[in-house]
Amino acid sequence: MVLPIFDENICAEDMEKMATNAIKASTFLKAISHEGRLMILCYLASGEKSVTDLEELLSVRQAAVSQQLSRLRLEGLVTPRREGKIIYYSLSDNRSKQIMEVVYDLFCRET
Repeated sequence: MVLPIFDENICAEDMEKMATNAIKASTFLKAISHEGRLMILCYLASGEKSVTDLEELLSVRQAAVSQQLSRLRLEGLVTPRREGKIIYYSLSDNRSKQIMEVVYDLFCRET
């Protein structure tokens, strides 16, 4: 991947697009900047999980899991699905999975 080159010749329209995209990226990065939310996304990258599954995997109370899921849902990163009394969550789109793959490569993969 090659990053674009921005210099003094950039047009106003491109600068505006860049600023808009920076806001979107910043919002996305803020949403994943909490270790609990990051762990939830990591677990969901392997497939749909119930709130109870996430509680057990994270070893935290349901209220804490629900709070983090609420933020991820607000930012459009996860999608809920209700089946009776059980709520399942999955990643909303491929962005979160791609980020988790990069984070894994940078911080978790054995070198």
